[in-house]
Amino acid sequence: MNVTDLSAAQLRRAAAIKEQLEKLQKELAGILGAPAEPAAAAAAPRKRRRMSAAARAAMSRGAKERWAKRKGIAQPAAEPKKKKSTVSDEAKAAMSRAAKARWAKKRAASKLAVPF
Repeated sequence: MNVTDLSAAQLRRAAAIKEQLEKLQKELAGILGAPAEPAAAAAAPRKRRRMSAAARAAMSRGAKERWAKRKGIAQPAAEPKKKKSTVSDEAKAAMSRAAKARWAKKRAASKLAVPF
């Protein structure tokens, strides 16, 4: 049924029913502790994702390189960063020896196991 086909009395009755529904929904939301307007909760702005400074710098560097390539400008090559080792060579060797000993022990134990 189209709204234009309704009489004035029917439209008034529909408006009254709609008001009653809204009032009851607000009352129910107050009892349950839910937001009164479901559309308002859905329309809440999303939290924006933050980008790290390193990611922004990498994007900027890439954009500059693309523009330089497009314009035919030679860019100086960036110096590669020296990789910083946090573990000494002696510690690496000790960890390697320990891992080899663990695997040797595991292999020896698996050879002794008797399958049923």
